[in-house]
Amino acid sequence: MKSSDEATVPAAGAAGASGTRTWSVGELAERFGLETHVLRYWEDVGLLAPGRDGAGRRRYGPDDVVRVATILSSKVAGMSLEQIQVLLDAEARDRHEVLTAHLAELDRRQEEIDRSRHMTEHALSCRAHDIATCPRFREHVRDLVDGTRTWRDMHPTRLVPVEERA
Repeated sequence: MKSSDEATVPAAGAAGASGTRTWSVGELAERFGLETHVLRYWEDVGLLAPGRDGAGRRRYGPDDVVRVATILSSKVAGMSLEQIQVLLDAEARDRHEVLTAHLAELDRRQEEIDRSRHMTEHALSCRAHDIATCPRFREHVRDLVDGTRTWRDMHPTRLVPVEERA
């Protein structure tokens, strides 16, 4: 994986050999509102590969800034670090499968959001103070009541609280 040139770059705030601006781990973390240990962890798992200065300190170049932005945007989109690793690996053979699976998960989540929105809109306009007593609202939860759908169906294992996992 190539994140930035592996060549040694100048000290903090200076430009690299090509005149390109670089950032220390603290500067880059601050730029994105992260703790420095997050960037170090991403390096440990292979998502980042910053250059080093003469003293061995991490120096991040413009390509690393784009990678951090991509990682953060992908996390917001619901991707795991493993999925992001595939996304950022130019030689990953399973990229298509990973992205297809992620799209399927986004579709499932969108269905849940649409269902939740409809249920909430009904609750907002319903005259019943105890929404569970409203016959029309009960239609929204009938599948859970009759057992054709469960909590685990609505929330895959990775989303079920640890204390509720079997």
